Amino acid sequence: MRQAVIEVGARLSYDGRAWTVAVLEGARATLVTDEGASVVVLLSYLFTDASFEVEGGPAPGRVPPLGLLEALPEQLRERALAWQRHVREVETGFPDAVGQGAPREQFDPAVRSLAQRERAKAEELTAAGWTVSVATVRRMRARYRREGLWGLVDGRARRGRSAVGRADERVIAAIRQVLEEQRERSTGTLVRLRRQVGWLLEQEHGAGVVAVPPASTFNRLVHAVADGQGLLGTAVQRRWHASRPAPPFTPTVALRPGELVMLDSTPLDVLAVLDDGVSGRVELSIALDVATRSICAAVLRPVGTRSVDATTLLAQMLVPAQMRPGWDKTLSMRHSVIPHAQLSALDPRLEQAAARPVIMPETVVVDQGRVYVSASFVSACESLGVSVQPVPPANGPAKGNVERTFRAIADGFSQYLPGHTGSDVSQRGTAAEQDACWSLAQLQDLLDEWVICGWQERRHEALRHPMMPQVALCPNEMWAALVAFTGHVPVPLSADDYVELLPLRWQAVNDYGIRFGYRTYDHPGLNPYRRRRSPRADKNGRWEVHHNPYDPNRVWVRLPEGWLEVPWVHAAAVRRPFTAFTFDHVRRTVQRRQGREEHEAAIAQALDALLRRAGQGLGSRRERTVAARARAAAQMTGPSPITAPQQRSAPLAPGASFGLPGSFTLPHQDADGWDADDSTDDNEDDQDGESDLLAALVEGQDAAAGHADTAEATGPTAETTQDRATEQTPAATRAGMPLYDPHQEAQAW
Repeated sequence: MRQAVIEVGARLSYDGRAWTVAVLEGARATLVTDEGASVVVLLSYLFTDASFEVEGGPAPGRVPPLGLLEALPEQLRERALAWQRHVREVETGFPDAVGQGAPREQFDPAVRSLAQRERAKAEELTAAGWTVSVATVRRMRARYRREGLWGLVDGRARRGRSAVGRADERVIAAIRQVLEEQRERSTGTLVRLRRQVGWLLEQEHGAGVVAVPPASTFNRLVHAVADGQGLLGTAVQRRWHASRPAPPFTPTVALRPGELVMLDSTPLDVLAVLDDGVSGRVELSIALDVATRSICAAVLRPVGTRSVDATTLLAQMLVPAQMRPGWDKTLSMRHSVIPHAQLSALDPRLEQAAARPVIMPETVVVDQGRVYVSASFVSACESLGVSVQPVPPANGPAKGNVERTFRAIADGFSQYLPGHTGSDVSQRGTAAEQDACWSLAQLQDLLDEWVICGWQERRHEALRHPMMPQVALCPNEMWAALVAFTGHVPVPLSADDYVELLPLRWQAVNDYGIRFGYRTYDHPGLNPYRRRRSPRADKNGRWEVHHNPYDPNRVWVRLPEGWLEVPWVHAAAVRRPFTAFTFDHVRRTVQRRQGREEHEAAIAQALDALLRRAGQGLGSRRERTVAARARAAAQMTGPSPITAPQQRSAPLAPGASFGLPGSFTLPHQDADGWDADDSTDDNEDDQDGESDLLAALVEGQDAAAGHADTAEATGPTAETTQDRATEQTPAATRAGMPLYDPHQEAQAW
C-alpha cells in the first residue's frame, strides 16, 4: 500500500490552511502559502498534527486494530487475512509483504495492467468457490488502502450489535423512565412493570399507537436496559447503587493521623441483656482515622444514638485507653510497636495506657443524620477546633472506609458472641434472645479489648509504609510510623471541658429557677441572676445551660464567675437511675389536674413508682423495657479509673465520667402547657435537631388504665431490701452512682 511522500513542491493542508513545501532541510520544512506567508515546522511535529494531510495523496496508513481482529471469530479473521494476500498480489504481484521470488504471470505488474490483474483475481476466486466479481476485487482494494486489514473484514461482523436489537426506541425510553421512577419504591414484579410501561405509552402517544412487546420479549428488553445499572434487584440494592457518586471515583487519601476521621453509627448484630432479663439491640458508634485505619473510639449504647454519643467519641479520641484489670500486659502500649518511651515523656497519661492511638482530629467526616449535624455536636467540634465535613445525603460510599470497618467488626467480633442476630432477620437464629448473656457494660469491655488486640494488630492491605511498600502494616504500626513525622501534642481535657461537650440550651432564669422538659432546676447560686438578662443579646438574653441526657437530675449554668451545678428540685423523690426518655415516657401518662408544681411532683412520684415496679418484674412489657434501658444506660455512667484526688476547689463537672450514652429528647408540649417564658421558643427547644425516638426504643402498647393507675399513685409500694439500702446510702451514691470528684476525673482523662 503506497504511502504519501513529502517533497519540495508538494501541496499539503496544515493548521486549517493550504501550504506548499518550499524547502526541506534536515528535520525542518519551510512551508509557504499562496499569499506569501511562510513558516518553519519540524517534520515530527508536522506529521503528528491532526490537521496534516497531503493534497491529492492517499490517506496515511493506519495501524490495524489488533484487539478487534482478535475478538472476531476465527473464520472471519482467516477470510480477512486471505483477502489481504489476494489484494497484495493484485497490486504488487506478490501475496506476502516480503516479495520474494517471481510473481505469477497473470499478476505480474510488468506484463499485466491493473484491470487485467483484477479480472484474473476475480476469475481465480470464482473458480475456488468464492462469489467474487471484478467490482468486488476493486472495492476490497479500496477498503484495504483506506483502512488496512480491518477494512477487509465482513461489514456485518464489524457493526456493533445493540443489546435491545431492533426494538422500538419509544418502548425502550418508556422502560427506562419507569425503572428510574421506581428506584425508591418497594420491589415489584415484571408484570407490574409491563403494565406501567403500557400506561405510560398510552399517556404519551395515545391508545394503540405503540404496542407493548410480548411478555418474553419485554422481559428480555428490561434486562438489556437495567442489568448493571442498578435499576433491578431489591430496594436496598437499588438505593445503594443510587447513592454511589458519579464516576470517575477519587480515593480518599489522608497523609497524617487525624487529617480525616470518619464518624458513623450502626446497630450491632448482638443482643444485650439490659436488666431483669430484658434483652435488646445496641448501637455502635466509632471514630475511624483514615490515615492509620485506627479505631480511635468505640461506644456502645441502647438503640437510638444521640448527639452526646457523638461528642463522646471526640472526647475518647483525646484520652488514652487505660489498661483494665484482667487484661494481658501485651495489650499495653509499653509492649506494642508504638514508641511508648518517647510518647510517655511528652504525655504522662500514656504511662499505663493500652495500645490504642491517641489522635486529635482535624476534620471529621459525618453523614447527614441528625446526630452528627445537630447544634450540640457542631458546637462541641468548634470548641475543640475540629472541622465538620458532612457527606452528601444517602451517600454511603463517600465514607466507605468506616462502612467497611463495620463489616469487619461484624465478621471479627459480633458473630462470635452469644446473642448474635445476623445482619438481617433472614440470618437470625431461632433462640437469639435466649442466647444473649452479656450486659451492655460487659459488651463495651469486650469491644474495647477486641479493638486493641484484634483490630489494631490486624494487618491492612491499604496501609503501606513508603520505605516498605510491599509489606502491609497494622494500624498501630502505621501510627508509629506517621507519628514520628507529625509528632504528638497532648490535648488534656479539664473538668470544664466535660460540661462544654454536653448538649446545651438557652434558658431564662426566673424566680422559680430554670424550667424545661417539665423539670424545674433551682439553686441559691441563681439568686443574683433571677429575672436578669444574660450578656448574650443574640439569644434574647437567655442563659447558657448544659444538660446530661442520661442524668436529668442536674444541669450546669454558665455564669460570669463560672459553671454552677443546679439540681432538679424533685431529685430526692426518685431513688433509681433514669434518663430523659424515661421521664418523658412517664410524663405522657400523667394527666395534669393541678398547677405546674403539683404536676411535676406527680410526674416524679409516677416515675419512682414505675422504676420500682419494673425492678420487681411487675408492670407492662413497655414499662419494664423503658426501665431496663434506663438502668443499662446508668451502668455506662461509672467514672473512669481515677488517681489520687487533688485537695483544691474547681468548677463543677458532670456527675460521672464522659462515657454517658444518649442525648436529650425534648417532650411534646401540652396544649395547656407551661408559660412561654419557662423555656425557649419552639425553634430553640430542639437544639439538638433530634426527634422523639421513644417509639424506636420500646415495643408494644400499654393500656391506658395501667398508666392512669401510675399517675394516681399517692405513695410508693412496698420497698425491697435494695430500696431500703438505697435510702440509707448518701445522696451522692444513690442508685449506684459513685461519689464523684471532678479533679479526679479531669486528671484521669
